[in-house]
Amino acid sequence: MSGFHVLKPGAMATVQDLGRFGYQDIGLTTGGCMDEHAAGWANRLLGNKPQCALLEVSLGNMQLQAEVDTWIAVTGAEQQFSINNRPQNNWQSHFVKAGDILAFSWSKTGVRSYLAVVGGFELQPQFGSCSTVVRESVGGIEGRALQSGDHLSCAASEEDLFSCNRAVPAEFIPDYSDSPIVDVVLGYQQHSFSRKDLQQFFKSDYQIKPDSDRMGYRLDGEALNPSVQGIFSEGICFGAIQVPADGFPIILLKDRQTLGGYPKLGAVVTTDAFRLSQCRPGQIVSFREVSLEFAQNKVRAFYQFFS
Repeated sequence: MSGFHVLKPGAMATVQDLGRFGYQDIGLTTGGCMDEHAAGWANRLLGNKPQCALLEVSLGNMQLQAEVDTWIAVTGAEQQFSINNRPQNNWQSHFVKAGDILAFSWSKTGVRSYLAVVGGFELQPQFGSCSTVVRESVGGIEGRALQSGDHLSCAASEEDLFSCNRAVPAEFIPDYSDSPIVDVVLGYQQHSFSRKDLQQFFKSDYQIKPDSDRMGYRLDGEALNPSVQGIFSEGICFGAIQVPADGFPIILLKDRQTLGGYPKLGAVVTTDAFRLSQCRPGQIVSFREVSLEFAQNKVRAFYQFFS
């Protein structure tokens, strides 16, 4: 076997790709990279297809040993990345040789960084995807986060595959330390919320709660008071803003449940949900209402770029 040996898994590192689709009717969520912007650039730097499997390294503190000569790319959260104790630039490709030690420090800004290899990591897809959903024990390596001693297979690549290290242009690198303004499209259940509640939501700042995760980001701030406390359970889209009985919104993300019975104010625009996923507990976010047409154009441009 050739690839990478896990020396230290860190807080939580999982294999991800763009997710699995067409299985929500049997209760399987889509999963996939929380930040497709950073993950997309990691694969793009190496000439990979967007669906290639890579590592999502949450909060950092991971160490790997290369067992193969290959090109890698690291993007996403500011986790100081080093090869053999020599600091390297993020948002860039690097050539590594068998025996090299790759290390990620704890995150300084952002939450999730991405490590891609040429051709992607080689795992057996489950239900059409390699994405790990720990709650459902599906995808990745035995449906779980990485552990010390795990092996990640990948193909070798020659050093002259690229003439030099490739880097992401500065204008495409987000500042994860800022307080993002997140675009939202109101949904058909908006009438369950008073005009006062809607105005309050869009004028208020909210704070990310510590119990936020890949399933959803919980918000602390001005509570909302929908006119209904529950609805018949229905399918939930990525980015849906669900308001449970306590009035504090939850933004549902990649590992969300497939059905839900709380009223939904609307949905965060897909590309803004990627940015939101890099926010840390305690970070402040605010929201802006946009039209469906604006949101569709924004998302279409994103996927056209990365396809």
